[in-house]
Amino acid sequence: MDHIAVLIPCFNEAVTIEKVVRSAREQLPEAVVYVYDNNSTDDTAALAEKAGAVVRYEHKQGKGNVIRRMFREIDADCYLMLDGDDTYPLECAREMVDLVLDHNADMVVGDRLSSTYFQENKRLFHNFGNSLMRRSINSLFRSDIKDIMTGYRAFSYEFVKTFPVFSEGFEIETEMTIHAVNYNLQVENLVVDYRDRPKGSSSKLQTIPDGLRVLHKMLSLYKNYRPMSFFGLLGLALILVAAAFMVPIVTEYAATGLVPRFPTLITCGFVAMAGMMSIVSGMILKVIDSKDRKDFEYRLTRVHDHWVSEKRRG
Repeated sequence: MDHIAVLIPCFNEAVTIEKVVRSAREQLPEAVVYVYDNNSTDDTAALAEKAGAVVRYEHKQGKGNVIRRMFREIDADCYLMLDGDDTYPLECAREMVDLVLDHNADMVVGDRLSSTYFQENKRLFHNFGNSLMRRSINSLFRSDIKDIMTGYRAFSYEFVKTFPVFSEGFEIETEMTIHAVNYNLQVENLVVDYRDRPKGSSSKLQTIPDGLRVLHKMLSLYKNYRPMSFFGLLGLALILVAAAFMVPIVTEYAATGLVPRFPTLITCGFVAMAGMMSIVSGMILKVIDSKDRKDFEYRLTRVHDHWVSEKRRG
């Protein structure tokens, strides 16, 4: 088991990867630097190996798939993950790692948005999207995560080995954040500098398609992790719509004793029933979610005990 593992997922980062690997080795000389190449068509893998990284490969395309492979294959007391595009200075790497090793943090978020991100990043929609996701997730999950989409994070062994990776692409950061918040793991925010990509390096993030995937992932996880809120709000909305259309019918019936719009009345009845079924579904799923939380605590304890035994053995 490594003490510190630096994880760098890469796809066509030949312009910057050598510098990133060298910086990681300078700031964390005791760490093992892993570069996982995701079907690059340039010299990313060769340059990373030349700079001193352990190079491995993930042939299924997508950042989420790469991170799944990393988390499955590597055992370490602490993991530091960053992109290979040289947008994250490594000067704060030691502080991020220490928050995991010395302060029991399960995840440390490298907060770009509180420093230089909005000045350095020239892509307007990326700025808007990051701010929107931060506000949305913190509101829905009642959390205080400063940067939802950052690729600069540190993790504990327990986080990595209990985190089920379902995302295939850039929505992986959203999934990590919501997982930590949902299971009440210790999350620390650390302000880090951000610099835009150097000339010749291009972003792999597609603003509109990937942005829509991230939004879909957020809503999907909210449905899964907060079923009572999701289905309760949906059911309440349906009941209110049914009531709004039914009021004129009831008023007319009270005044004349006649119900001239039977189709509307019947439709309102079905909509109201759907609303009540939605609320009941939320209550059932809430019970299932409560059991899942208990099971997660048992899994977390088993993973922690395994880590302790490995440390003693080592």
